Amino acid sequence: MTYAGAGVDIDAAESSKHRIKALVESTFTAGARGAFGGFGGMFRVPTGARAPLLVSSADGVGTKIKLAIEASRHDTIGHCLVNHCVNDILVQGAEPLFFLDYVAFGRLIPEVVEQVVAGVAAGCRENGCSLVGGETAEMPGLYTPPDYDLAGFIVGWVEEDEVITRDRVRQGDVLVALASSGLHTNGYSLARRIVTERLTLAPDDLFPGDTRSAADVLLAVHRSYLKALAPVRGAIHAMAHITGGGLPGNLDRSLPPTLDAEVDLRSWEVPNVFRVLGEAGGVSRDEMFRAFNMGVGMVVITDEQGAKAVRSSASAAGVDHWMLGRVIPGSGRVILNGGK
Repeated sequence: MTYAGAGVDIDAAESSKHRIKALVESTFTAGARGAFGGFGGMFRVPTGARAPLLVSSADGVGTKIKLAIEASRHDTIGHCLVNHCVNDILVQGAEPLFFLDYVAFGRLIPEVVEQVVAGVAAGCRENGCSLVGGETAEMPGLYTPPDYDLAGFIVGWVEEDEVITRDRVRQGDVLVALASSGLHTNGYSLARRIVTERLTLAPDDLFPGDTRSAADVLLAVHRSYLKALAPVRGAIHAMAHITGGGLPGNLDRSLPPTLDAEVDLRSWEVPNVFRVLGEAGGVSRDEMFRAFNMGVGMVVITDEQGAKAVRSSASAAGVDHWMLGRVIPGSGRVILNGGK
């Protein structure tokens, strides 16, 4: 008996490593230490840091992977993964230092590994963080080919006296919304069911009300807000990355227990992709706002003066933005006002 006969191809694993070496090394920043292929990744604490706190996060891209597999398009979900993790630590004021990825296959295909890691590397280069390590696993019997799974782990840093927490939020603060680039990485189990069962769309079919294909719309890369918000972190009182749970399930995490966030649903036009999914699926308004970001990728809580700085910085980064609402006395709730 052989390992290959049991379903694990060591030669394919070696081929994958050779394919991704240049991609990984293309992400190395000044703090990276060591070389590709080490047992552990190394990174230097930023020079000049006074009292640095390390901020970490781990996440995946959910069933967006199924769409990538169905469309045979594997070079964007890794980018989504990095940007999602970057946004999660940005909420606390942290900048990324390094990233690690984990990809697990039922049957390892070197070309697919290369495409996935190419997306991860693109996300790392965009956000200035090093891809210092990872794991590529082949596990026959656990995953059924062509299925695979992807997860990411990020570490960033922030000076201890510059950490952004909800303790800064005050009555009278305002909410600034930064636009999402689509579904980002949440709600795909519902979206896929609507697209396949109600709209009966194949990946290359045009998405209703759009000039792009269904694959282009649904696989749009999760936007990073680092370049838009890092320059104005000092003006920000709190932030909420709008992921699973939508506005109600994420904005409340940035509120003190004595204040509410009042969201004006008339302040923006919900993007076409969400309108189409809601109508085709017969999904209620409340369920749509819990399952999807509805066009809002990040919410910044700040005062009136800070809002001007945030909006100016977002404009410079090419990110659409608008005034979303305000902070009022309450009990830590998110109130959705107006709209249909």
